[in-house]
Amino acid sequence: MVCTMAFLRALISTARMLRHSPPLSAGLPADDAVLLDAPDERLSPALVAAALGDHEPAAKLLATTRDAADWENRDRYLGRLTTFARHRDGWLTDWLAAAPRDPDALLVKAELAVRRAWESPARAERLHEVGPLITAAAEADPRDPVPWRLALDHARGSHATHTAFESLWEQAVRRSAHHYGCHVAALRYLSAAWYGSHRECFDFAERAAEDALPDSLVQALPVRAAFALLLDTQALGRTTSVLEERIDAAADTAIRLSAAYRPGDPWPAEVRNLLAYVLLARGRWAEALDQFTLIGQHATSFPWSSVSDDALGRFLDARDGARLQVASATPLRDRAGRGRPRGHYA
Repeated sequence: MVCTMAFLRALISTARMLRHSPPLSAGLPADDAVLLDAPDERLSPALVAAALGDHEPAAKLLATTRDAADWENRDRYLGRLTTFARHRDGWLTDWLAAAPRDPDALLVKAELAVRRAWESPARAERLHEVGPLITAAAEADPRDPVPWRLALDHARGSHATHTAFESLWEQAVRRSAHHYGCHVAALRYLSAAWYGSHRECFDFAERAAEDALPDSLVQALPVRAAFALLLDTQALGRTTSVLEERIDAAADTAIRLSAAYRPGDPWPAEVRNLLAYVLLARGRWAEALDQFTLIGQHATSFPWSSVSDDALGRFLDARDGARLQVASATPLRDRAGRGRPRGHYA
């Protein structure tokens, strides 16, 4: 009887998936329409020009963010330009030759040097060598918090003490109290993988989220803490009940934040991708599918590259998994309609 019931449940689940999967796909773009880390309309021309060896559009883009004190986009654009420069940096070399004291060129140079140092087997030594480049970028525009985000990342890799890190943190928040990148850098320093613990990570993230401005991405810090915990504990298959409650609370906060942005908006795309991952890990399939719908075509490398060498493939598999789980849990017919005549083939 037990085997028969299990077999029956499997048949019903399969029938539900076959019936409900197509309608649940209606709000999702096709697999080949999903793009990984797609640039927005401001960044795209700068990347195209850089590929052709022209640094001017990138220089203009970063200068615009600096003039407007648009520190969040400045940090985001810096990251994408630096990623491109890791493989093709001729345009950056030309830019530095033409304007060796340009604050924006110095910032890209410093970020690129930090990333390359992080990839070196002699990381701490290499990071020590690039410290003056971060200082030069910070001094080029004392208002800019982004070099201080670099300094925080640099401090983590060079084994800075808590006291030294706190000093850098003070300088960063003095320039921008709610800068997302600086908060992420601090969260990483406090993580169990580095110099803190999961509880310290959650404590910092939750306090920062409570103090954040309305609709600020800083409200997503707790879900980043949740992701770090899940990565560490998934091999064990369990977490403590206290931390499980904090994971779910973090997801709830991020769901509210996601709802503040329009569907398909590239700005919160990384947060939505991260949230979808956490919701899947918690078995909250329908809510995860909602986030995939809001994500649209904007898949992001993080968090999927943390768990797979094929970030886009992992994203698509996760999206399909959420859709199939929701379909298998959806009744074959509306329970409210039971008992009504439906004809011979109903």
